[in-house]
Amino acid sequence: MSCSHYEAKVEHVDLPAISVNGVAIAEDELARELQYHPASSHAEALYSACRALVVRQLLVQRADALGLAADAEEGEAPEEARIRALIDREVGVPEADEASCRQWYEANPTRLTAPWRMRLRHVLLGCAPDDLEGRAKAREQAEELLAELREHPERFAEKAMRFSDCPSKDDGGDLGWIEPGQTVPEFEKRLLQQQPGLLGHPLESRYGLHVVELIERDGGEPLDFAQARPRIAAYLRAQVLQRAVSQYISVLAGEAQIDGFVFDGAESPLVQ
Repeated sequence: MSCSHYEAKVEHVDLPAISVNGVAIAEDELARELQYHPASSHAEALYSACRALVVRQLLVQRADALGLAADAEEGEAPEEARIRALIDREVGVPEADEASCRQWYEANPTRLTAPWRMRLRHVLLGCAPDDLEGRAKAREQAEELLAELREHPERFAEKAMRFSDCPSKDDGGDLGWIEPGQTVPEFEKRLLQQQPGLLGHPLESRYGLHVVELIERDGGEPLDFAQARPRIAAYLRAQVLQRAVSQYISVLAGEAQIDGFVFDGAESPLVQ
């Protein structure tokens, strides 16, 4: 297939000409921003990208007007540091009080738990997520392994070294202690529902089927109010801050001259 044939299939999309208080947003900047806004349609993605760049320009211009400077933290761009300093200065958010924290805690008794960790070993029967036939065979093999291990649990390491597609097979399938985020979410979620011992059914993940023995677990119990309060206060403050920043940006937009884009909260794209 020639390049010219491929290019004929690509729809040309005109990018809007946008400016904020006379400062133009370059087309190449908008084209780069589009990749960070996946959506069900190009129009929705374009609106989100345009809005993000308009907001950024509003905040940068306000920081310029105030003469704000800020030291960037690790991994933070200089522009991001100045915007952070601007929000800290201009958007005041009070700390959540005791009554608000306790009300949230009583309404969400199981949302906050102590840090957990689990020690386990597994046999991974690897298979691609879209290989339905392969997954069916792997599930059948996993069930056979489980049946044998129920009769002979002492053979777990032997089975892992023989059948597992995970590098842990060299250690008899032992993954050691794992903590939140160290495994894929679908595997982790299922593990949290299990009690120590050989699991009664294979666990499925994007990597395949897992025969798992949960050896030991720590943590995971609900926090009491004193332990949970700092996390609740931070969560409530973040919620209030998000709303306050949104209102602050709306005020800046209302005072600005924005051409090529209608700054509005409506769901439909309003790019001109």
